[in-house]
Amino acid sequence: MKEFKQFTIIILLSFIGEVLHALIPFPVPASIYGILLLFFLLERNILKLQDIDEVSSFLIFIMPVLFVPAAVGLIDAWDELRASFAAYVTIIIAVTFIVMIVTGRVTQSLLRRWEEK
Repeated sequence: MKEFKQFTIIILLSFIGEVLHALIPFPVPASIYGILLLFFLLERNILKLQDIDEVSSFLIFIMPVLFVPAAVGLIDAWDELRASFAAYVTIIIAVTFIVMIVTGRVTQSLLRRWEEK
């Protein structure tokens, strides 16, 4: 019964994220709204980590299985992707490095500000 409660909390937050996505006219995915809401509730101690710990650990454990349908979809679309494969790989590598650099810079900036306080 405890796992059912934890799963219900996570699903409810996901649903609220979907509602916020429908109401707020920003190009932000609904899952991000749900994750931000979860973060806010955890940060403010409105929701305790042990309230969702077991189910969230289980969902993280099975996450690789959730990528199987996407991989199958890529295999199905291989004929269309083959023509631009080099461009896709180049873009993925470039964007990965850009994200790494920006994330590092932002993290360093935040750590400096935190140490100053």
